[in-house]
Parts: sequence; C-alpha cells; structure tokens
Amino acid sequence: MMMRIDIISAVPDLLISPLNNSIIKRAQDKGYVHIFIHNLRDYAFNKHRQIDDKPFGGGPGMLLKPEPFFECIEKLKSERKYDNIIFPGPRGKIFDQKMANRFSLCENLLFVAGHYKGIDQRVFDSFATDEISLGNFVLSGGELPALVFVDAVVRLIPGVLNDSESALCDSFMDEHKIEAPYYTRPAEYKGLQVPEVLLSGNKKNIDDWKEEQSKIMTNKWKLNNSLGG
Repeated sequence: MMMRIDIISAVPDLLISPLNNSIIKRAQDKGYVHIFIHNLRDYAFNKHRQIDDKPFGGGPGMLLKPEPFFECIEKLKSERKYDNIIFPGPRGKIFDQKMANRFSLCENLLFVAGHYKGIDQRVFDSFATDEISLGNFVLSGGELPALVFVDAVVRLIPGVLNDSESALCDSFMDEHKIEAPYYTRPAEYKGLQVPEVLLSGNKKNIDDWKEEQSKIMTNKWKLNNSLGG
C-alpha cells in the first residue's frame, strides 16, 4: 500500500528541504509514500492573496483566515478520503510512538500547519480529527511539528528502512523503553574504551548487558521527565 501525505502551509518553503533528503526522500523515490505540499496563498480570495487578518475581540498578532483553508481542504477531500486530518499545535495531545505506529497504517493523511497567531477556530471545528503537540511549548508555526510527525510515521512504513536501520528495536517501540547505548569502531579513542562485553563475542552476555543498560537508561529517562527536565 502506498501512503499519501498532504501538508497545507502558509510558508511551504520551510518544508521543502527536509522532505527531499535522507529517509523521507528515499521513501518517496521508492514509491512507498507520496508527499504533496499545498501553498495556502494559492487558495486566497483577493488579488493580494491575503491569508491573515486581525482577530475579532482584539489582541496581538494576526490570525489565519478561514476561507483559504476551507477552499483547500474541501478540494482535497473531494478527491480522496482522509484517514486523519491533523492540526499540529500546543493544545493538542502529546505525540508519541504509539500514535506514530497508528498513523503509519493509514492510506491518506492531511496535515494542516498554522502560522502567525494561529488559525480561525472554525477551521478546527469543521475539519480536525486530531490536534497533536510536540510538547508544552509554542513554536512559530505548525510546519516543524508536521515534519517531525511525517518523519516518525514514514520510517515505520514497511520497506522504507533497511535491516541496519530497522525501527523494530527503536526506543519507545516497547512502551517507554529506552535503547541501550551503541558503540562502533575504533574500540578505543582518546582513551575512551568500548565496554569489553561488546567485544567478547558472547551473545548471551551482550544481550544481558544491553537489557541492563536499557533499564538504566529508561529509569534515567523517567527520572528526568518526572523532574520536568
């Protein structure tokens, strides 16, 4: 199954380079996923291609107008059925591996990236199936979170990663379990040694070491997060 991902953005140039490099580019080249970027200004009504305006009721900043979103989303929905229409934003549910796993099974995903002060609420109310956040902080727009979500999802599509990059043992694939640390050649560098057990060739001892280190790293992660970083 080939996945299709559409991203609507007021600043599409922010998306182009990351989507055309590394694993995401390879996935597109192999036909596992097709990604389309839609410039919100192409759907603006007036000759100045205005997409933002001052919010009713006052307040700082400019708000993205509803009309261009309705035009773009309704056009896309008329052409295909979307499994999820996702709005990145700070008020959404925190993104995690379980969510990435679920989205990786979808056929059509639509990401709607806000910018400036945000998006007119009527767009959310009419189209959003999911509001997702990277964490408890605010960014300048939804483009960077959308890129993170796309990267996390695309790498899970069967065939995208080769054996050496397999996602099966990634951190968080097993709930909140962190991987053990990794080492490669040289075995010694500037006095820093690779743990002897990894050089022993004894698979059982190596597996036991990795399991113990994973527990240590996971406990450290839990402690750091319980303390708020």
